[in-house]
Amino acid sequence: MAANTICVNSKSTAANLLGQVQHALRQAANYSIQHQHQDGHWCGELKSNATITAEYVMLRQALNLDMTVDRNELVAWFLSDQNPDGSWSLAPGDPGEISTSVEAYFALKLLGVEPDTSIMRKARDFIISAGGVAKVRIFTRFYLATFGLFPWSATPELPAELIMIPNAAFISIYRLASWARSTIVPLLIVSHHRPIFALPNGKSDINDFLDELWVIPAQKNVPYSPPFRQLVKTDAVAASFVVIDGILHILGGLRNSPTRYYARRSCIDWILEHQETEGDWAGIFPPMHVGILALCLEGYTLKDSPVRKGLEAIERFAWSDERGKRVQACVSPVWDTILSTIGLCDANMASHHTAHAINWIKDRQICGPEGDWRVLKPNITAGGFSFEYFNRWYPDVDDTAAAVLAMIKQDPQLKDSLLPVIKAVQWILGMQNNNGGWGAFDIHNDRLFLNKIPFSDMEALCDPSTADVTGRVLEAFGLLCQGTRKLPVNLVSDMSAACNRAVLYLNCTQEATGAWYGRWGANYIYGTSNVVCGLALFSKQENYKQIVAKCLGLAHAWLREIQNPDGGWGETLESYRKPELAGHGPSTASQTGWALMALLAHPQHNQKAIQSGVEYLLRTQALSDCAEEASWPESRYTGTGFPNHFFLGYSLYRHYFPMMALGRYAGMHGRA
Repeated sequence: MAANTICVNSKSTAANLLGQVQHALRQAANYSIQHQHQDGHWCGELKSNATITAEYVMLRQALNLDMTVDRNELVAWFLSDQNPDGSWSLAPGDPGEISTSVEAYFALKLLGVEPDTSIMRKARDFIISAGGVAKVRIFTRFYLATFGLFPWSATPELPAELIMIPNAAFISIYRLASWARSTIVPLLIVSHHRPIFALPNGKSDINDFLDELWVIPAQKNVPYSPPFRQLVKTDAVAASFVVIDGILHILGGLRNSPTRYYARRSCIDWILEHQETEGDWAGIFPPMHVGILALCLEGYTLKDSPVRKGLEAIERFAWSDERGKRVQACVSPVWDTILSTIGLCDANMASHHTAHAINWIKDRQICGPEGDWRVLKPNITAGGFSFEYFNRWYPDVDDTAAAVLAMIKQDPQLKDSLLPVIKAVQWILGMQNNNGGWGAFDIHNDRLFLNKIPFSDMEALCDPSTADVTGRVLEAFGLLCQGTRKLPVNLVSDMSAACNRAVLYLNCTQEATGAWYGRWGANYIYGTSNVVCGLALFSKQENYKQIVAKCLGLAHAWLREIQNPDGGWGETLESYRKPELAGHGPSTASQTGWALMALLAHPQHNQKAIQSGVEYLLRTQALSDCAEEASWPESRYTGTGFPNHFFLGYSLYRHYFPMMALGRYAGMHGRA
C-alpha cells in the first residue's frame, strides 16, 4: 500500500477533522466492498505460527503422501517466517520459541532441505542454545514420538477409558474446553497405538533423524513434570495428577484392560459423529490432524470417506500467495463477515452489500441437533453462530452476540431479522455461567485445576467466563433493548436479569488499574474496549448507574494514561506474561480502534485523547493499488488463541476496527 495523501494538522478544526474522517471512511468502505466475496461474505487470512504448517507436513509424512506436492511453496513460506537468528516465533516481533523452531526445522528437513545449509545451521544453533528438543512442549513431544524421535515413555498417559467417564462426573471429556475435547478424544486413540511412522531414513523407535537438535542425544527420556518432591511443596493438585500419571504408566496405560476395545470403539464413534459433512472437525486444525491419524490407526484407509474428506478439509485451510503456502489454524469467515458488516454500518455505509452479508450470516445460524453444549444444557433453544465455514458442533457466544449486533445495525427495526435475533439471544441466555459471565463455547467450564494435568502445559483445558465475551453480550443486549422493537416480554425480562448478573461480574473482574483482561484479543486494551462498549449502554439505568459510572471512570482514565505520544494505542503480547506491560507497546490500527471505541462509548472528559487517536488513524491510513481504496497496515498480531502460547493475526482486524472507530466518531459529531 502507498501512503495516503491525507495530511492531518495537529490543530485541525472539528469541521476539518470530520471532513477528513468522512473521506477516510469512503476509501475504507471501498476497500471493504472490493474484498467482499460474490456471495456476500468476507474472509481474511488467519495467521498464526509455523507449527500448524509444520504439523501439516508431518501429517503428510505419516500418511506416506507425496512430499513433493507444493514443496517449494511450503519451503518458501517457512523461510519467509524465519527470524534472523534462525528461530521461529509465536508472533512477528517476538523472540524465538523452542517448540515452534523445532517443528519448523523438522518440517524443512522432511521437505528435503539439507541440514548443512546456512538456514538450517542457524536454526540448529538457536535450538541448541535454547536447550534442544528436550525443552519442547507436550504436544510437540507427542508429534515427535509418532516418528520415534522422542520416547513414548516420555509422554503423559492418555487412557482411552476417559471417553467412558459419565458426562456429569467431576472430570469427563465434557469438563474440558471444546478445543481440548475435540483434540484429546482422537489423541486417546493415537496414545493407545503409540505408532512409529517412517522417516526418510527409515522406521525406528530410536530414530536419529533429529539427533543434531539434542544437547545430549543419548538422554531422550526427559521428564515432562517437575520433580514430585518439589511439586508436593508447591502444588498439591499438580502433584496428585503426577501420581495418577505415574500409576497409569506402571499399568501400561490400561492398554490390556478388558474395557479397552469398548473405549476405542467409543472414541471412534465420537470422532465420526463429530465430523462435519464437509470433513472438518471443530473448525480447527489440531483435531483434524489427530482425527485423521486416529482413523487410520484404527484401520481406515486414505480412500475411505471420513479420511478423504478430512484431508480435503485441511487443504481448504491452506493459504498461498507470494510468500508461499501455509496452513491456517482456523478460518474466520463468519467472524470477518460480522465485523466487516458492523464496520460498514458504523461508517454509515449500510447498503445492499451489508444486506447481502447479513443474509449470508443468517444462513449460518445453527439450529440443528448438533452441539456439545447440549450435554449440559439440553433444553435451551438452539440459535448460535460459529466462527468458521463448517462447524455445527461448536457455535460460540462471542460470534453469536456479534451477529446480533450486526443484524441490529444493518436492520434497526429488525424487519427481516427478528426471529434469528430472538433465537440467538435465547441461546446466549442459556449459556450464561453462574458467576454472571459468559465463556466462549461451553457453560460451567471452569474447573481450572484441570490445567494441572501433566498434558496441559499450555494451560488451556478450560473455557471459563471472560470479561471480553461478557462485554460483547452486554453490548448486544443493551443495543437490542433500545428503541421500539417488538420483543417478547419474557425475553426482555430474561435479558434484564442476565445483564444485572453480568454487570456485577464485570465490576468484580475489573483490574485495580481500571482495565479488564482480554482473553481473545491482545490484551487489556481489547478486554477494556469490549467491556466499556457494553457497560456504557447501561450508564443511564438507575439500578446500574453507580457501578457503571465507577467502572467507566477508571477504564477511561487508564486508556488516557496509556495513549502513546503518536496518538495511537498498542499493547505487546508480553502483557499476558507480565501484567505490568498492560497497555504498553507500539501503536497499531486495531488496538487504536479498540481504545477509541471505548472512549467514544462515553466521551465525556475524553475529547483530547479521542482527537489524537482519530488523527493517528487518519495519518496512518494507506492507499491500496486503487486511489479510491484505503486501509491500514499492521504486522503485529493482536488476536489470541491461548494466552502466552498461541497468538493470531487476523488480517482484517487492521481494517474493520479502525472503520468502526472512525464511523462512531463521525456519527457522534454529525456527518460532513
